[in-house]
Amino acid sequence: MPTASLLHRFLDELMPLRPRAVWAHGSFAGGDYQEGRSDLDLIAVLPGPMRPATVRRLVGLHRSLRAVPLAGKLHCTYLTPATLEDPDRSHLTWAHGRVLRRPVTPVTRRELHDFGRVLHGEPPAGLLPAVPERQLSDFVVRDQRDYWRPAVDRARLWRQDVWVDLGLLTFARATVTLRDGRLISKREALAELPALGAPVEVVEDTARRRYGAAPAPAGGDWLVRRAELTRAYLAPAIDALVAAYG
Repeated sequence: MPTASLLHRFLDELMPLRPRAVWAHGSFAGGDYQEGRSDLDLIAVLPGPMRPATVRRLVGLHRSLRAVPLAGKLHCTYLTPATLEDPDRSHLTWAHGRVLRRPVTPVTRRELHDFGRVLHGEPPAGLLPAVPERQLSDFVVRDQRDYWRPAVDRARLWRQDVWVDLGLLTFARATVTLRDGRLISKREALAELPALGAPVEVVEDTARRRYGAAPAPAGGDWLVRRAELTRAYLAPAIDALVAAYG
């Protein structure tokens, strides 16, 4: 199985850096993983500190994996014991074939505690602080209000599959988290969308592309209509969610 081979190679290459833990979150941990479609989202806790020589070794490690099947979908954020606690702090991350810096958000932290998959070393509960309910809900509201709501007004973005899919699915997941206090997968979020009033033809389009056989590329007229339907739904839906829970 390509995913298993990739993880074995990655962990083998990482061991000289003596990681205290390597965890999977997202779809691979939550049971919604589709090989070849889903990203493989990982967190590694290194002994620290993150010196320039360590960064160079990590970059070299990921570059060495480029020829391995599915390596482009492997994303890993690197923490140290001294940088674990702050959910707003950005950490060295390899994603989309390059080095980034991004935080390990309260949602990701809750995922790790609730259903994180231990690939090596200590479990999340032994290293990562618990996520208070208020911290989780505040983050979810802020993400909808400050990131997704302004994005809805940028019309050109919404002709892309990724914006339509993630915009709708993130909204559904945010709604369930705020309403019920639990995290759900993207597949579960897709099932929630009709009851939340999302446009049925857009939800069906997303389901076909994400979980069905690969469809023919969408035509221009549908891309325009899909974008209009999605934006017309999300703008008031996000406003209402933020007003209710913000």
